Amino acid sequence: MAENEQVNLSSLRIQRGQFEQTRKTRGKRKRILMIAGGVLLLLLLVFIISGALNPPATVETARVSLMYPSQIHRILVASGYVVAQRKAAIASKGTGRIVALNVVEGDVVKKNDVIARLESSDMEASLAQMRANLELSRAALAQAQAEAADATAAYTRTKTLTESGSASKSEFDMADARYKRALAGVRSAEAGITANEAVVRAAQVQMENTFIRAPFDGTVLTKNADIGEMLTPFGAASNSRGAVVTMADMSSLEVEADVSESNIEKISVNQPCEITLDAFPEKRYRGVVSKIVPTADRAKATVMTKVRFLDLDSRVLPEMSAKVSFLPKDSDGSMLDEKPKLVLNPAAVLDGKEGKAVFVLVDGVLSKRVVTLGPAVGMLVEVLSGVKAGEKVVLKPDGNLSDGMKVAVAKE
Repeated sequence: MAENEQVNLSSLRIQRGQFEQTRKTRGKRKRILMIAGGVLLLLLLVFIISGALNPPATVETARVSLMYPSQIHRILVASGYVVAQRKAAIASKGTGRIVALNVVEGDVVKKNDVIARLESSDMEASLAQMRANLELSRAALAQAQAEAADATAAYTRTKTLTESGSASKSEFDMADARYKRALAGVRSAEAGITANEAVVRAAQVQMENTFIRAPFDGTVLTKNADIGEMLTPFGAASNSRGAVVTMADMSSLEVEADVSESNIEKISVNQPCEITLDAFPEKRYRGVVSKIVPTADRAKATVMTKVRFLDLDSRVLPEMSAKVSFLPKDSDGSMLDEKPKLVLNPAAVLDGKEGKAVFVLVDGVLSKRVVTLGPAVGMLVEVLSGVKAGEKVVLKPDGNLSDGMKVAVAKE
């Protein structure tokens, strides 16, 4: 019994290496946790200092813009497109292959200028034949006239001899018949000349139809065919063309705008207008109502109104989109000559120690600026200095806003 206890006690040893290893492992975990906690605490302090945990104030903004005086007095605005009132697809009355094309897009042509020419060798040959037939008719007339002169002289002699009894009645009848046949031959030859002249004129018309000419002064807008293609009056064949080019008289450009039926009573012929093109928004054109089309569009409930340009230039092109501002009927047009004014919403202006000021929003940060104001422009106010067109200003600024403060813009 004592031996067993002694053996058991001797087997109980302290594992010092294993204990040291466990202690080192626990120490490393503790240090890692302390470092991680320090990093998290540091990040929290950074967020607090930078204000990331505090959401920025939300503000409403409005843009500083340029406004023309005419925009204040306009009574109605309508959208439309620039349309040439004189426009044509140029084609030929005849059928043939195009052998010459003298214009391209953008070319300016005068009335009766040759735009294109069709193949005409067969018509030239036919015209030459008709002219030869005409010359034959003229020769036949000359022969008939000579015969008529001889028959007239014989008739006169025979008549005199018959009256004196020197010639018989039968001789006179023969001379008289020859004389009448000669006169009929002259008339027949003259009729033949007239007929052949008409045939020649018809052939000349057919020949002229091979020349495609400009019907009026204008500009070539599109080229619809090219050399070698067949041209037919109606373009019925799959490989043929109906028109060579499309051209328009650029001096006939007008804006066709759709005006609502409920507002058409505000519009009248010769009413002054201001036209702006989307392509050149900084340019304003004088205009006047030239026509109110006497029918309405049932689907859109609008009436087409045509506005004529009073100061048209080369930048205005067909199919450009445009906006028309209809001005009061008693406008003399002087407001169209005035320069635009820089305006903003008066709700953005606040009173400060330095005077009138606004908060301008630049990349989400407020910038306080002192401004110089001018007179009221409708519901807005003119700004003489301090801001630029296109900048955003804060509406209804309160005492919580400050220079350099980050803010968020409220959704509209």
